[in-house]
Amino acid sequence: MHDVQKQQPDVVGIRRLGRIFSFEIPQVWVRFLLAMVGLTLAFGAALFSTVSRESGNVRATLILASSALLLATIVGLTTVPYLARRVAKGRIRDAFDYDVSRVGVIYVVSVVFIGIAALNTGNNLLYIIVAAMLAAIIVSGLVSALVLRGLELDVRLPEHVFARRPIAGKIILRNRRRWLPSFSVNVVPLEKAKFGKRWRWTPATFVFPPGRSPEQQWIRLPDRRLLRVAEKMGVPNIFQGSAYFPYLPAGSEFAAQLELGFEHRGRYQQESFGLATRFPFAFLTKTRRVPLNREIIVYPAVEPSEEFFELLPLVTGEFETFVRGRGHDLYRIREYMPEDPARHVDWKATAKSGSLKVREFSREDERRLRIVFDNPGPGAVSNAAYENAIALAASLGWHFAAENTQVSFIAQGYSGADIYQFLARLATVEPQTLPSMIEGMQISSDFNVILTAQPRDRVPAALWPCSHFIFIGRND
Repeated sequence: MHDVQKQQPDVVGIRRLGRIFSFEIPQVWVRFLLAMVGLTLAFGAALFSTVSRESGNVRATLILASSALLLATIVGLTTVPYLARRVAKGRIRDAFDYDVSRVGVIYVVSVVFIGIAALNTGNNLLYIIVAAMLAAIIVSGLVSALVLRGLELDVRLPEHVFARRPIAGKIILRNRRRWLPSFSVNVVPLEKAKFGKRWRWTPATFVFPPGRSPEQQWIRLPDRRLLRVAEKMGVPNIFQGSAYFPYLPAGSEFAAQLELGFEHRGRYQQESFGLATRFPFAFLTKTRRVPLNREIIVYPAVEPSEEFFELLPLVTGEFETFVRGRGHDLYRIREYMPEDPARHVDWKATAKSGSLKVREFSREDERRLRIVFDNPGPGAVSNAAYENAIALAASLGWHFAAENTQVSFIAQGYSGADIYQFLARLATVEPQTLPSMIEGMQISSDFNVILTAQPRDRVPAALWPCSHFIFIGRND
């Protein structure tokens, strides 16, 4: 017991040491410390420029004064807005984004040169010009913020969206103010954080000696390890362009049509939009963040492809053969078979041909079709074959849903007769390791069109007479 009590302080000390070595400085403190270092260097350069000026060294005075102004400008443009947003309240934080335009960079450089000339010559007129130019930057920031205040944004999207088919969205911008108009406002999408592989500090454990079991290791300390970690891709944005409103009078509402197009199926989401302006002097592009969540499901493309035109006659032929029966509408006249009843014999056709002919009828209440998408597992087929199968299932469902046919749909996690729900399921489906649907499928009076990646020998024999099989990836 006494030995155990002696070891406890040592263990606590080791843990504290590990915490010290794994300490990570927050980004806000890094920005603050860098700003203090930059301002300190700028202040030192300004002091030494004064000393150089008194000693008569013009070149050193010019270099030091320029360095002081350049450091102060860099700190002001990079660190001050970040720290200001950090200390703001939650409802104001990240309300505006600032991007310096090319005109603004040229303007700031001009201010720096005129400021250097004012320091070197001591001319009061140059000091007044520098003050007026700096005041113009402040006025530009205040006016642009005033232009973006009081604006309300609404985005309207169609309910059903198909891939590779252009659609029209509507952007509505309202100016709720009574007196003040707005000028030169752009509605832009806000870029999401880029995903992929990034360098991240991940928790780890420092052990010594390495390669041994935990019981035989002498030292085990909490540690950090810098690794390149793959991050999951986010949901893509809906909008990629922009809508421009040159003038918004007070109390008015304007709408802009925006043509949208999506090359791929899936879920698209826009969490926020931006109202941007460069008014009045184009020094800064100020963007106001507007939290407005919009989400759409892009269905697979239903435009007929070459594969669709090749398979449609086969599917239609087998389907019509399956649904023929004793109905009221004449399907065809064919040769007599021993199992045919005598009351279906067409005596006129028999007399003309000299051989027994019978009439076949189609029953419209039996024109029932079931489209089955048997989702393959990861790696079972290529990505191109998988996407082609999804597009083919969507095209077949869309075609037969428009015909005089009772169509139903089955997929892993979905069963119903709504074509749009089936398309929404196909829009977001991904390869999953799930049991195949055709192995336990029950026989019904519907004719089945089954898209599956299962081998032919695993298809139940009872499904062959009432089904048309499309084997995914077998013809690649």
